[in-house]
Amino acid sequence: MNELSIISQCFAQVRRAAKGSQMYIKKFAGLPVDKMMTKEQFETLPFTTKQDLRDAYPMGMQCVPDDQVVRVHSSSGTTGTPVILPYSRQDLEDWAVMMERCYQFAGLTREDRVQVTPGFGLWTAGLGFQAGAERLGAMVIPTGSGNTDRQLQLMRDLQTSVLIGTSSYGLLIAEEVDRRGMRDQINLKKGIFGSERWGDKVRDRIYGTLGIEFFDIYGLTEIYGPGIAIDCSEHSGMHYFNDFIYCEIIDPETGKVLPDGEQGEIVITTFRKEAAPLIRYRTRDVSRIIPGYCKCGSSFPRLDRIMGRSDDMIKVKGTNIYPAQVEEILRGIEGFSSEYRIILENEDLRDRMVIQAEAENGADCELLSKELERACKSGLGIRIVPEIMGLGELPRSEKKTMRVIDKRD
Repeated sequence: MNELSIISQCFAQVRRAAKGSQMYIKKFAGLPVDKMMTKEQFETLPFTTKQDLRDAYPMGMQCVPDDQVVRVHSSSGTTGTPVILPYSRQDLEDWAVMMERCYQFAGLTREDRVQVTPGFGLWTAGLGFQAGAERLGAMVIPTGSGNTDRQLQLMRDLQTSVLIGTSSYGLLIAEEVDRRGMRDQINLKKGIFGSERWGDKVRDRIYGTLGIEFFDIYGLTEIYGPGIAIDCSEHSGMHYFNDFIYCEIIDPETGKVLPDGEQGEIVITTFRKEAAPLIRYRTRDVSRIIPGYCKCGSSFPRLDRIMGRSDDMIKVKGTNIYPAQVEEILRGIEGFSSEYRIILENEDLRDRMVIQAEAENGADCELLSKELERACKSGLGIRIVPEIMGLGELPRSEKKTMRVIDKRD
């Protein structure tokens, strides 16, 4: 899609939102949004933030009459005012089209049996994955979240070929399959995991146990739900559907739009969303647009693997730290497994950062402790307190794993 077509579609959505959404009527007040824009002018429009959506609770961003809203979903956040997103019939159809594309990129066919472990209800994930699989014609096993015993029973008895979930739950399933000696009883071929950042250590552990090919999928409730991007069999970035969304990458500090190839925060504008269009929405997810075309032959552009969130930064002893930095350090030390947790505490009115990390079976825990302390001092610039745990000692999650616990006053 050329630049003129992109800006034309962005402009059409801006005009719709400025006339029909109470949130955007206020946000764009006094701005010349009724005139045709250049790309440079579009990039001067104010960002939309999660707080804007909270302030519009419950339906202040709605842009269609009530009788055109056929469903609502809510973001999965656990703090603050919830965000309610309305959907029109066309919105749900468009979302199902993107989800079907995701399955096709992952190589699924009508012969597959898809076990959907994310929750159903106000959270978008379960229903989104189900709609896409049904549109493809595959068999859906809508287990929803929890009850791992039941998940494994159905996986075995119905011969599930594709597992859908978070990477955390994929790891939990893999560990249970290993513990129960079920590898020869299941028929898993692929996994599609999303909703959280997951690194190479987790990938290696899931692959080592289940032996499946897995795919990163990206999405967020505010922009339909899961399914706006997925990686392909080349596993060299996630193709995003630029006939439905426009992606910018910005410097999270300055808001300046960055060129392709540079890492920053993903900002998304919806081209077609009717009930709750979003203009320049700050996702807080950190990635980059990969220049050039993928070897798979698809013309859809690519986002790199999500590296974290711009609001994940924690300040310890005056130093800015991202959890992804800790994960990178652990990845570089042989003997550590995939799971870790950061605990922040006060000690004598000073910050204390504890890193709990699981060691692989048979590893020298004393040596790992010293190496982790040394690597963090060098890589983070601060002294940490290492706590080496046995494999499986850190809590597992059926949803997203909590990596940072801040107990400071």
